[in-house]
Amino acid sequence: MKKYFYPAIAALMLLGSAFTFVATSWQIADGYSIGFSSNDVGGVFKTFKGAIIFDEQNPAASKFDVTIDAASINTGNGLQNKHAKSDEWFDVAKYPVIHYASNKIVKAGSGYQVTGDLEIHGVKKPVTIPFTFQKSAKGAVFTGNFAVNRSDFHIGKPGGDVAEQIKIDISVPVTKQ
Repeated sequence: MKKYFYPAIAALMLLGSAFTFVATSWQIADGYSIGFSSNDVGGVFKTFKGAIIFDEQNPAASKFDVTIDAASINTGNGLQNKHAKSDEWFDVAKYPVIHYASNKIVKAGSGYQVTGDLEIHGVKKPVTIPFTFQKSAKGAVFTGNFAVNRSDFHIGKPGGDVAEQIKIDISVPVTKQ
């Protein structure tokens, strides 16, 4: 009996591992866009990097850990850029990066949802981002959008010309590593 039992267990383990999903590591490609807008103010962050591990079939095994260089903000207006980098807004000298790390990724309708911690201006808050994942011949593109309240992250002063809610649009082309 023992003669057949252990080989049978080993064969089952080997067979089971053949069907295990392996999440793919993706490299962020050129052409990404991290845009923001609020009533009359908008722009992009020009420098973005991170680690993206994603499996369409098993999103729970996926992970996002990305960083934006806060000083790379570009509104298209030099004076606004200087103001945005100041201690009144992003305070890039003290808080040089914006960081997002996922805690959970799930399938949601025709797309996905990632929930994680967004840290801006030294304040960390949970944020859920709905996104799509579209494969192409050269790789894939992650696309999503969400909104944050600037007061939640102590960005700027209440009121003024800039609305409380800032819309964020993300488009990140990737290639397999």
